[in-house]
Amino acid sequence: MDTLHQFLLVLRDWVWSPPFLFLIVGTGIYLTIAFRGVQFRYLFYGLRLLFFPRNDCKHTKGDLSQFRALMTALAGSVGTGSIAGVSTAVITGGLGALFWMWVTGLLGMATKFAEATLAVKYRESDLDGNMCGGPMYYIEKGLNSRFLGGFFALATAGAVLSTGNMVQVNSIAQAAYSLCELPHIWTGVICALMTALVILGGVQGIGRVAGVLVPFMAFIYLGGGVLVLFLNYTQIPQALSLIVKSAFTGQAAFGGFAGSTIMLAIQMGVSRGIFSNEAGLGSSAIADASARVDVPGRQAVVSMVGTFLSTIVICTITGLVLAITGVVGTTTPDGTLVNGVPLAMEAFESAFFGGQFIVTIGLIFFAYSTLLAWAYYGERSIAYLFGVRYIPVYRVLYIAVILPASVMQLGMVWALADVLNAFMAAPNLFALIMLAPVVRKELKAFSQQVDREEELSLVSQD
Repeated sequence: MDTLHQFLLVLRDWVWSPPFLFLIVGTGIYLTIAFRGVQFRYLFYGLRLLFFPRNDCKHTKGDLSQFRALMTALAGSVGTGSIAGVSTAVITGGLGALFWMWVTGLLGMATKFAEATLAVKYRESDLDGNMCGGPMYYIEKGLNSRFLGGFFALATAGAVLSTGNMVQVNSIAQAAYSLCELPHIWTGVICALMTALVILGGVQGIGRVAGVLVPFMAFIYLGGGVLVLFLNYTQIPQALSLIVKSAFTGQAAFGGFAGSTIMLAIQMGVSRGIFSNEAGLGSSAIADASARVDVPGRQAVVSMVGTFLSTIVICTITGLVLAITGVVGTTTPDGTLVNGVPLAMEAFESAFFGGQFIVTIGLIFFAYSTLLAWAYYGERSIAYLFGVRYIPVYRVLYIAVILPASVMQLGMVWALADVLNAFMAAPNLFALIMLAPVVRKELKAFSQQVDREEELSLVSQD
């Protein structure tokens, strides 16, 4: 077992090496140029669609409203990475890693636009009448490659059980134990029952829960983060200056912090930025394909807003809280560097009494919502590979894995999850680059439609 663990660690370090990270960033740069900065041109339009959806899209093809489709996608991406991932990035790469997370998030918005556009354009209905879409479908239909589509679906099915299930359940169990000393196995039983009640209702059940849970958890966590920033507002300019400076100079060692180089800041910022928004992995495009929209571009601009919210908003709040509270470099009594969720808990607690509970509760909700969203990604992958008749079998397996996951040591599972995520990203990035002309054509048609709608709106107002 130790040999397999070591092999996975070596494989993980190899696949997530700088060339692969630069491929992801390079794809974002290419798509940003190809789509003429779509993420900047349509950001506010996407926010408007998110909070004030169009009434004429209610009766179009799809399973979920745009809001619920986005909340399902956000549920999948806004998980433990928004807390533990940011803390790890800062501890390993210094505060400069936050800057590169921002860069990755902004470029990832163009990537997300392409993924969502293709997901809606190439989606289809299964035998039960549910919408099916995502990278496996636009890879097969757009690139005429069933093999690559199947490779992506197989990697996703494996990542679902590791990234989406076991890692999240174990995080919930640890958080629940720290909150009220609830035994891990009981957390597993509760998670299994709650997950079964939701996923047995299919995408509609997941969408309903995500539509309530995601805004609620974001309000709780962001509210606590904003309070910390308000109480320490005088330190924000200095923290922002240090973040930008460290991005290009590295960060010197202090306290228990070992220091970082520019390359390490870039590597950690890019990798953790990708895990926070999933731009390039293609997983959230599976949820985008279920949206009720008239044209692909309509969901694409909403989807890219999800990347903005997860990385530019939520991860920034976490990073700034770590920066202004001065907890980076803190060590335990035995000299171990505080990292991950405990570091975030210490940062919140240092600002106001009970702050650690904000982090703990936020982590539980983040992880549980991810558990639900990735269950849907797994369903669609299994349906693509083997047909819808195997979905009930998959659901039973997904629920059964929860119990052992709550009590396991997950070092090897984390390494496997990282490898499978890379296996998802590789064919997806290839497809995005090759199908960029298709997305550009859809964007042009969408832009013309938006211009006509705005002209009609002005005429009606006159």
